Amino acid sequence: MVAATTVLTIILLWSAFSGPLDRRGVTSALFFTVVGFVVGTSALGLLDASLESSEIGLIAEIALVLLLFSDATRLDVRSLRRELGWPVRPLLIGLPLTMLAGVGVRALVFPGIPLASTVLLATILAPTDAALGQKVVADPAVPVRVRQALDVESGFNDGLAVPFFLVALEIANAELETGVTWAVASNMAAQIGWGLTAGLSAGLLGGLLYGIADRREWISPDWRQIAPLAVALLAYTIAALLGGSGFFAAFAGGIAFGSVSGARSSLVNLFTEESGALLASMTWIGFGALAFTLAIPHITWQVFLYAALSLTVVRMIPVAIALAGRRVKRPTVAFIGWFGPRGLASLVFALLALERGIPDAEVILTTVVVTVALSVVVHGLTSVPLSAAYRSWYESRPVEHPAAEETVPVIMPRRRRQHGIGSA
Repeated sequence: MVAATTVLTIILLWSAFSGPLDRRGVTSALFFTVVGFVVGTSALGLLDASLESSEIGLIAEIALVLLLFSDATRLDVRSLRRELGWPVRPLLIGLPLTMLAGVGVRALVFPGIPLASTVLLATILAPTDAALGQKVVADPAVPVRVRQALDVESGFNDGLAVPFFLVALEIANAELETGVTWAVASNMAAQIGWGLTAGLSAGLLGGLLYGIADRREWISPDWRQIAPLAVALLAYTIAALLGGSGFFAAFAGGIAFGSVSGARSSLVNLFTEESGALLASMTWIGFGALAFTLAIPHITWQVFLYAALSLTVVRMIPVAIALAGRRVKRPTVAFIGWFGPRGLASLVFALLALERGIPDAEVILTTVVVTVALSVVVHGLTSVPLSAAYRSWYESRPVEHPAAEETVPVIMPRRRRQHGIGSA
């Protein structure tokens, strides 16, 4: 009961002061991580839990599913279809290159660690987390193309990374019984195919049912908020039953639900979004309280160097290559490359790997913890000033550089609702 009381008190404190803190660039993830560290097992001992607990991984996974779903419901499919080049290139070109780059720095940073363990680390840290950079994605001063690219990329790259993660996990544990190429291809087909099937099935059927019932005023006001939450969890559970990616299913299901139900309004998805935000806050508190306790004794200069490289060149160079030939100006390439924070997806992957047991677990888990913690700090604190600087640069572009692709007007998707936890 002491732990539950502590967690709820921390959440209440953030709720009370979220406005002024958020305006100053202190995101909820940063607040919860720091406060969790102060009151947790690392200091005052008010939180007593274990990273081996399966409940922690489940909470983080469901939080990510709900946030992905609610995020996806607001996307304008027609606008997205016209702008597919922006998110598709970072997904299909940037993501694999990010994994390769993560493996490539192995010789420099961890020469003594087996290649299989390094591949696993690179796949764990490849997905980005839009929730950590939501201030950027939600800022109307940032070009729509840029925001939409970051949003869609972070929504789908979790699911795309799952097949590589599973194969890397099997290789690291010497459990792979087929060739690597076949294993990746079969896992990708299963994770993406069944995930897409689950997401579209739940999203389309749930969205159609919701839309019909809503137009005929069959839905009680008390249950309008429950339906989207049920659809999100339904997509996740169907994907789990079929063997697909729950993350891919959640984002695809959210797009389908928002498209056919007509329920893109933030108010309709408020309960789903806030439920995910609440679970995410618990995850970040646990991360601060527990992860640092385990990681601090094992932090070395190599771990810190890999974390710094993972957030910079390992992410930014692949993004630059992916956007080559799009007439995108360098500040935009740098902006998209920088705002690729690591968050819940990396933590979920790390916890799954911990449950399975992996070689070199100490180095891998410590590096993941340090990378995510560094991302929480630097991406949170730079979101406000860098968005302002980018806005200042961008506002002068239409006249001076009319050929810059990011300056071309596009249809504005519905603006997401801004709130404290959303900038987690």
